[in-house]
Amino acid sequence: MHPYKRSTRVGDLIREEIADIIMHKLRDPRIGFVTVTGAEISEDLRHATIYLSVLDEERRKDTLGIIRASASFIRGELGKRLRIKYIPFLTFRIDESIEYGMKIDRLLDEIKAEERPEDDEDII
Repeated sequence: MHPYKRSTRVGDLIREEIADIIMHKLRDPRIGFVTVTGAEISEDLRHATIYLSVLDEERRKDTLGIIRASASFIRGELGKRLRIKYIPFLTFRIDESIEYGMKIDRLLDEIKAEERPEDDEDII
């Protein structure tokens, strides 16, 4: 028996394959540096939400639009690579967790800076 659900295993495989397809098959120079950070697959394996992180914030919307427009091409490539009964319908979204984590880190740094004593000379 496998330690986790089939949808999770298929999601990991789809995430890896989509990352490879975006990196090697999509030849659009407008696409920035994209990382596929996750894939959530429905229990029936017919719908997949793919989470992307784009390094350049200014090109984020353009890159997401290009990848969304290429969804049928990416799905076709998945069909050639995977041996599963149904190739899921793909939905692409920007992964907000990285920005959220950076915001939390920044807030924690501000709190640390406020807690430090004003005079570092008094500390030996």
